[in-house]
Amino acid sequence: MKIGIGLTALILLVVTAGVLTHRYMLRRQPVPEPSTAAPDILSRQPSEPTPLYEVFPEEPAPEPELSPPSPPTVVDRQPRVAIIIDDLGYDRRIARRFLELDTEFTFSVLPHTPYTRAISREVQEKGRELILHLPMEPNEYPRINPGPGALLTSMAPDELIEQLRDNLASVPGIKGVNSHMGSRLTAKTDQMNQIFSILKQQNLYFVDSRSTSRTRSRSSAKLLQVPFAERDVFIDHVQDPDFIRNQCRLLIRIARKKGVAVGIAHPYKTTYRVLLEMLPELQKEVRLVPASQIVGVIG
Repeated sequence: MKIGIGLTALILLVVTAGVLTHRYMLRRQPVPEPSTAAPDILSRQPSEPTPLYEVFPEEPAPEPELSPPSPPTVVDRQPRVAIIIDDLGYDRRIARRFLELDTEFTFSVLPHTPYTRAISREVQEKGRELILHLPMEPNEYPRINPGPGALLTSMAPDELIEQLRDNLASVPGIKGVNSHMGSRLTAKTDQMNQIFSILKQQNLYFVDSRSTSRTRSRSSAKLLQVPFAERDVFIDHVQDPDFIRNQCRLLIRIARKKGVAVGIAHPYKTTYRVLLEMLPELQKEVRLVPASQIVGVIG
């Protein structure tokens, strides 16, 4: 019995000595300074992708030559202006902000984006005009990609038409189409004729954003008798409030001269704030209308 008690005491002594030695060694180890750097997992997290809304021409395309508008009727004394809000589909909240302006803007939605269907539905519920913002190959491709559903110059006719039909079907309820980028594709007569043949079949109009002066859209529209108009002013390619105000006033001056004008804006917060501020002036000087009231058959 005494041997057992002695053995137990020896074991306890050894364990106690080990614990004390461990604590002594910990005290002697240097304590690392707290890191001020963000955790590595945060530094590796990808940022939310930001879509490229447009590739603006380095030099503005020359103003298209249009036939003089018909004389205004007694009811329609003001020049007409269509403002298209482009590139919708990636931010549902900013789309709602523009819809809440409750005026006759035309809303152009990209195909195959996270909110294509949801925004399209809200535009129609609000009673506003909905069109497809059709991605088309720019001169800068492939360095700059116009996004899902892009029509490319390398596509065979059947492939191009299949992709076009798929894009049209992805935004139900559209009245027309306008071009997204497209400086290379819109300069190709054969492919533009193919595109306009489908628009003709589906009774849709086309608004050329005119990202290049070499666009063949007008001649294709004339050949196939598709209702057509062209962009006169990019309203917000410089995100500066004073610049946007000046572009809105330029749009008014062009409308006074021609009787009609088309402006294109994008879903930026600065653009929203300036348009909210400028609406009383715009509505006093011109009549804001859907794009369908600007387009016409060339002939």
